[in-house]
Amino acid sequence: MFVPLLAASIASLSGYLNLSSGFQWIGTPAALTAFAIASILEIIAYYVPWVDNIMDTIAAPAAAVAGTIVAASSFVDISPMMKWTLAIIAGGGTASVLHGGTALLRAASSAGTLGLGNHAVATMELLIAAGLSILAIAVPLAGVVAVFALLFYIVGKGLRKLRKA
Repeated sequence: MFVPLLAASIASLSGYLNLSSGFQWIGTPAALTAFAIASILEIIAYYVPWVDNIMDTIAAPAAAVAGTIVAASSFVDISPMMKWTLAIIAGGGTASVLHGGTALLRAASSAGTLGLGNHAVATMELLIAAGLSILAIAVPLAGVVAVFALLFYIVGKGLRKLRKA
């Protein structure tokens, strides 16, 4: 949830990302510090069995909000209507689906391993969040393609499970 905001803050401060009007606060040293601390605390929490499941519950709505904010902050020179429509669908929707997928995977891992296997899920989630954040900033089109491929995979896997049930 905080890793994409941290990546956007770093990219803005280093000149790789122009932030939309009203979102320049993301590119401040204070925001960078806050996002870095929040990211570290979040990562640690996801490596503690059962605390990670509590975090999934808390983070579900926050992930949608964070995804919407990151997306809206990166849309420059478009109409407010288009900006917020894209931000809610692309940013918030994508964040919600990805978070939901990892939350379900973590719940299954908790049930199967009593929480001891959740570190693998946490590592995968961290790598995906960092990788997609970097990709979206460095090569936006490739980031979009990667997100859609990942969403297609998660939704397809979920539908296959439903058909088996």
